[in-house]
Amino acid sequence: MKKIYLTFLFLSLTLSAAGQEKQSFAIANGNFLLNGKPIQIHSGEMHYSRIPQPYWRHRLKMMKAMGLNAVATYVFWNYHETAPGIWDFKTGNKNLAEYIKTAQEEGLFVILRPGPYVCAEWEFGGYPWFLQNVPNMVIRGNNAAYLGATKAYFTELYHQVKNLQITKGGPIIMVQGENEFGSYVAQRKDIPLEEHKKYSAAVFQQLKDIGFEVPFFTSDGSWLFEGGALPGALPTANGESDITKLKNVVNQFNNGQGPYMVAEFYPGWLDHWAEPFPTQTPEETASQTQKYLDNQVSFNYYMVHGGTNFGFTSGANYDKEHDIQPDMTSYDYDAPISEAGWATPKYNALRALLKTNVTPAVPAKMPVITISNIALTKAIDLADLKSKIPPVTADHPLTFEQLNQGDGYVWYSKRFTQPISGKLELNGLRDYAIVYVNGKKVAELNRYYKKYDCEIEVPFNATLDILVENMGRINYGSQINANNKGIISPVIINGETITGNWKMYPLPMAQEPDITAYKNSGKTNRPTVYQGTFNLSKTGDTFLDMRDWGKGIVFVNGINIGRYWSVGPQQTLYVPGCWLKKGKNTILIFEQKNGKIQKEVKTISTPILEDLKPENG
Repeated sequence: MKKIYLTFLFLSLTLSAAGQEKQSFAIANGNFLLNGKPIQIHSGEMHYSRIPQPYWRHRLKMMKAMGLNAVATYVFWNYHETAPGIWDFKTGNKNLAEYIKTAQEEGLFVILRPGPYVCAEWEFGGYPWFLQNVPNMVIRGNNAAYLGATKAYFTELYHQVKNLQITKGGPIIMVQGENEFGSYVAQRKDIPLEEHKKYSAAVFQQLKDIGFEVPFFTSDGSWLFEGGALPGALPTANGESDITKLKNVVNQFNNGQGPYMVAEFYPGWLDHWAEPFPTQTPEETASQTQKYLDNQVSFNYYMVHGGTNFGFTSGANYDKEHDIQPDMTSYDYDAPISEAGWATPKYNALRALLKTNVTPAVPAKMPVITISNIALTKAIDLADLKSKIPPVTADHPLTFEQLNQGDGYVWYSKRFTQPISGKLELNGLRDYAIVYVNGKKVAELNRYYKKYDCEIEVPFNATLDILVENMGRINYGSQINANNKGIISPVIINGETITGNWKMYPLPMAQEPDITAYKNSGKTNRPTVYQGTFNLSKTGDTFLDMRDWGKGIVFVNGINIGRYWSVGPQQTLYVPGCWLKKGKNTILIFEQKNGKIQKEVKTISTPILEDLKPENG
């Protein structure tokens, strides 16, 4: 096995030097074959969209220095189709081809995972939100509307990466067919297996027809191969630690032979707001890695470096206790390479196992700075911004999708000409709301805590306002087809359905709001937009300390760096130094709860990711 691995190391070192020289990669005779010679894949998952583009090379160097020879990445459909038929594969972090080329320059092969569904704790599992507005569309189903959309996506993607396949001199050695489809089959027993199979076969055929010519694979839990495996694609077993079970199930679905691979080997785990931060010891990860090495099992660490769910890109799960479990902004994942790109004890333990005499040195850590407390000189009531937005009026509340809005917030408002009191029921709340009567806060309602009602008293000639936040669409499970946001069912007070003259004010926060012309008007218990500036003589990574804040989002120099929420366990927000500049910088914070008027925001030099305070929800 050592000889096989050293052969692959030698070959991978030639990858960047090979330029556009064509090589071959195949799956045959129970092996992965590079230029006809058996090799093992030691890969790490790392997503271009979760790392600032200027840091891509540093993170890829970190992977190479850990002893890996390949990088795996999902492709996020909704990251690239920004509006129906509008594609962006060039701007900043969206330049997928550049990411793949950079990996090749650093001596790494690339495993491409195009979906169309990716899960990944990513908004809507990678689907564009507007697919839900397409007539007759059944997402992840065998229907013409959906398969037409996937074909359009694959076509655009292929134009970007076709010349980056190993057959064309590029680094892409494998492409995944669908993603963890066996899980979906198990969750959707209402759909016949035959129909599921027609769908997965159709999507797989699209990938082949579009022109991909490198080997294909699937990835599923080892007990889910019946639903997920595809003829003509190597089955790999996600999360499987039992070598015997791994080999038996692959043999069963791959003509009695390997190669054997764990396409998702978890050195950590995903994180939800209001729940403990999961961890795995370096010893546990290293021990399992050694088992794979000893048994010639290829693997892909999911994640080797998680990065950050910047902006509104984080998705959500759900369980019996919670109707939604929104994923945190940090995607640290307790991975070997931390959110800020640091080598962890887990990284050092794995490097000790994987390095050889040709493994490069660990690159230097990116500079870290702290910034003196940043004064906030403006505090504007969100109602002032709302007053400049033309409302959409309807007899009943409209969803985000009906308002042609994907992310952010919607302010629902209704004036009552007659008094009403009793229980307010928002059973269709998606996902988080603050309720006001005549500008006074009445309650916080929350899909995570299954709190959908409150007592309310609306006087004569009063206004009811409900500010609703989309906390991320579900990315895993059968409910992926029920992902509308906002208020999606009638508003009820004292048993009466409230209809007529509802006004909706879209607040997508796609860009930093311009509050230049506004005067200070912020008040406690009112949604407030804060702004400040700070000057730097040098730049570096830093972490905003949000422990004194409630719930909201932060823009730094116009970039949405993500959500914060006092429930934790994440209490800081990572600010990449490459997004700061010498001289003047700006910060804007939209604080939804605003329990007190804030005068400043602080930074610290290390993240806080394990400070859980669910009572603050």
